Amino acid sequence: MNNLVYFVAMKKLLLVFVFTLFMASVTIAGGFQINLQGQKQTGMGHAGTGLCMDNASILFNPGAMSFLDSLRGFTLGASFIMPRTTYLEPFPGTYTSNIEKNTGTPITLYAVYKFKKSAKWNVGLGVYNPFGSKVQWPDDWKGQFLIREIDLKTFFIQPTVSYKLNDKIGLGVGFVYATGTFALRKGVPIQDTLGNYGEGTLDGKASGYGFNAGIYFKANEKLSIGFDYRSQVNVSVDGGSAEFTVPSSVSNYFPTTTFSTGLSLPQVATLGLGYKFNSKLTMALDVNFIGWKSYDSLIIDFAENTDKLKDIHSAREYQNSYIFRLGAQYELNEKWSARLGAYYDMSPVKAGYLTPETPDADKIGITAGATFKVTKKIFVDASLLYIEGLKRTDTNLETQFGGTYKSKAVVPGIAISYVF
Repeated sequence: MNNLVYFVAMKKLLLVFVFTLFMASVTIAGGFQINLQGQKQTGMGHAGTGLCMDNASILFNPGAMSFLDSLRGFTLGASFIMPRTTYLEPFPGTYTSNIEKNTGTPITLYAVYKFKKSAKWNVGLGVYNPFGSKVQWPDDWKGQFLIREIDLKTFFIQPTVSYKLNDKIGLGVGFVYATGTFALRKGVPIQDTLGNYGEGTLDGKASGYGFNAGIYFKANEKLSIGFDYRSQVNVSVDGGSAEFTVPSSVSNYFPTTTFSTGLSLPQVATLGLGYKFNSKLTMALDVNFIGWKSYDSLIIDFAENTDKLKDIHSAREYQNSYIFRLGAQYELNEKWSARLGAYYDMSPVKAGYLTPETPDADKIGITAGATFKVTKKIFVDASLLYIEGLKRTDTNLETQFGGTYKSKAVVPGIAISYVF
């Protein structure tokens, strides 16, 4: 392999490395979003901005938190994401590959405290995983030089305060601190004397800040309306490391180095409606707007530049997207409640920008859930989500890697709440 080929391979590889990392950490409407921040809400299509249901209002609508009946309480929950993605090559279309089986386990922890029954103020704390996933393709699959494996973990920590203006209106706001870690592997298109391809790894830590604000309006005993705004979270990575395992004869072209970058996770605005038909049946409708248009380019600054390794400025050209959610809850008796829901999630990824790291497409979600009241103070919530991604065929303009992707996932979840 001559020097020119080394240069082209290295530059493209590093570009896709960093692209993969930030696709994983910012894809809110794509394959790495975790819409599992409340088991009751998940059972209703993950709708809940226009309702005051439980402690998960810390995320869905801080304004509704002030309408909670209990003086204090906490909720601890977990979900179990079991994704499946299949890749089919372009014509002649005989080669296929599937991601390795794995289970993601995002958690939620919410705690709310009201100083006294008549107090208009209450405070809360939320800890949740809005982004995170593990995707692992076989090491020898056709796209190994784009991605072999990525493992992302994030935590958002949100202290929150809510104020009940009167019997109809509640306001709330929360400060968000975001922190996360990641690890990434992919093949390097250079073989050693035994014919084995090299490998590159990328890892680092990221952090940022934002806020979550909401208003809740209880129009009457039947109708409630909510609006929630989650700000951009400005994420920065400093001192991320990139390392390569390649033959020594070409190691100068693949230096171990660090990098830094910064970008904003998109704003999310949600309008929610809740309607109580009677003492047993309640319905919810949420519309999420995700401001993905702000993600138009990716800029990477490497600490060590050579004549082969340059800083990166790459176009992404994402578009704004929407998610439409509908759910219902039915009180079966004093002990049991049941839920059903559905949603339609529009992809922000334009044609020509699809990648195997986040093979994103429009998705349909079908949900179900239930609550069992163990005692007057202890509640157990369970949910089940099935996601079906629409089949999507595309060729990436930058890497020229194309094919057809089909994804789906099954996600059971459970939570326990205790109120004082």
